[in-house]
Amino acid sequence: MVKKVIKQNQGTFIISLDFELFWGVHDVLTKENYRDNILGAHDAVLAILQLFRYYNIHATWAVVGMLYCKNSTQLNQMIPTILPTYVNEKLSAYHYIENNPIHQDEKKLYFAPNLIQRIYSTDYQEIGTHTFSHYYTLEKGQTNKQFASDLDAALHIAQINGHNISTIIFPRNQINQHYLKTCLSKGITSYRGNKNSSIYRMKTNEKRRYIKRGLRFLDRYFNLFGHQTYVLPRNNKLYPVNIRASKFLIPYSKNLAWLEGRRLKRIKQAMTYAAIKGEVYHLWWHPHNFGTHLDKNIQFLQKILEHFTYLQQKYGFRSRNMREVTIEVKHSSNIKKLDKIRM
Repeated sequence: MVKKVIKQNQGTFIISLDFELFWGVHDVLTKENYRDNILGAHDAVLAILQLFRYYNIHATWAVVGMLYCKNSTQLNQMIPTILPTYVNEKLSAYHYIENNPIHQDEKKLYFAPNLIQRIYSTDYQEIGTHTFSHYYTLEKGQTNKQFASDLDAALHIAQINGHNISTIIFPRNQINQHYLKTCLSKGITSYRGNKNSSIYRMKTNEKRRYIKRGLRFLDRYFNLFGHQTYVLPRNNKLYPVNIRASKFLIPYSKNLAWLEGRRLKRIKQAMTYAAIKGEVYHLWWHPHNFGTHLDKNIQFLQKILEHFTYLQQKYGFRSRNMREVTIEVKHSSNIKKLDKIRM
């Protein structure tokens, strides 16, 4: 039996998922090349939810607003009036819609209203936004006004479905600091920031820079840039709250299967460090990452969650979604203010 040791500052395990289907890759992949991953994402969501229920995992699902639609007719009715004017127009989901009619038999590539409702009805799951169109806030040509219009559409369709959104995860992790005030003005109180390391700071589509990609690859298996855990902010005066990412959960690869043990060890060591130190470990991925080799990916995730349970019992490690963490940060700030008044 594991002896439980509760610390005053308990460690926190956060999971967030970017739920986007084909809208998340329409500018870099074709339907033909990535169809299996997208269709498999539907099964992946259900399998992930099953694990989350079993292990009592709290998680945030950032949903692309277009996924709420039942078909292309409804989608066209929800498109905002102000559209992004990217210099590279292929980045725009709206440009894609104009040039690629969505056929009835392809709906599962683009829409998932029933899955969103399944997520919402599962205990401890938060619905956040991934913008309406998978909007890129650092790309040339777009503006804050266009971003605000896209975000309004995302919040509107969520509200129609009874979901009040307070968390945003920026597509491709492109965080435009100038747009955070816009988010706050619309009720967004938290976002997922990038890791505190230069190799993870994104500037437009910087994934094309091969040195950084190589270093990120090695960091998946070896502790080159630290565990990327951190202490929750206290007396926070900056909103929205930056709930920084720690690790992207890469999917299983047959070619890299010999490194699976190393990959799991890297994650478990970071989780253990966070639990002992009373810090945050924030894991994230996309459901479509699990769309192929679903059994392998689910087995790997289960091992992570089994380790979480061990850390929960031994160190009081706890699971929280991003909304819950934000509420705690706000609460701690209010306590600090009251203490100052009493003094």
